[in-house]
Amino acid sequence: MRRNLQDGGRLRPVDLARGHGLSTQAIRNYEAAGILPGAERSPHGYRTYTPRHAQALRAFLALVPGHGHQTATSIMQAINRDATEDALRLIDESHAQLLDDRRTLQAVEAALRDLEPVPQERGDTFVGALARRLGIRPATLRKWERAGVVQPRRDPQTGYRVYSAADVRDARLAHQLRRGGYLLEQIAPLIAQVRSAGGVAPLEAMLRDWRARLSARSRAMLTGAAALDAYLDCRPAPPADEDDC
Repeated sequence: MRRNLQDGGRLRPVDLARGHGLSTQAIRNYEAAGILPGAERSPHGYRTYTPRHAQALRAFLALVPGHGHQTATSIMQAINRDATEDALRLIDESHAQLLDDRRTLQAVEAALRDLEPVPQERGDTFVGALARRLGIRPATLRKWERAGVVQPRRDPQTGYRVYSAADVRDARLAHQLRRGGYLLEQIAPLIAQVRSAGGVAPLEAMLRDWRARLSARSRAMLTGAAALDAYLDCRPAPPADEDDC
């Protein structure tokens, strides 16, 4: 049952801001972006907010850690324009992405478990074919090469980049780690250690951290869902509904 907070106590922008450690300009920006419902104006033109706005702000701030600022903004915008189904779809997409990230982590862990030293033999994979296999652009592989992530040889006749089996392994590993949110400057030294040691022990700490971050994100989504559900319950009731909780 909905609670109608629209006519509750009035709040100044500074009241709303201080309660959440924000600036009054941030509150105005959130309103302008559609994260908060539109504020009423006093006879002198000053913004006035209600507990409903405070609930919206709590919901947004709770959504950000799990969904990111952009998606959290889109969710609140959809709710505030009464497009709840759009908001729920965005939430579902975030959960689907989290599940995909978990599967990626599992794939990395499985790949590392099965990883064996590969012979340092001449490869026959060129940049275009490897890029298509990974679903990235050739320019991305060239960027990884500049960062030291992959070290393809050059064909002495054509000058084309030629990726050995070890280079393909390194590129696949780098691609999976990039999917996990790691930066090239974090990946390059680990790939170098894998390359020189012929093993994957250097990645164990990173995988533990990756797993912990996914769990934290999942918990944050639960927190955000509870706050958003509270906001949905506190929206103004439809005009024909006189029931007020």
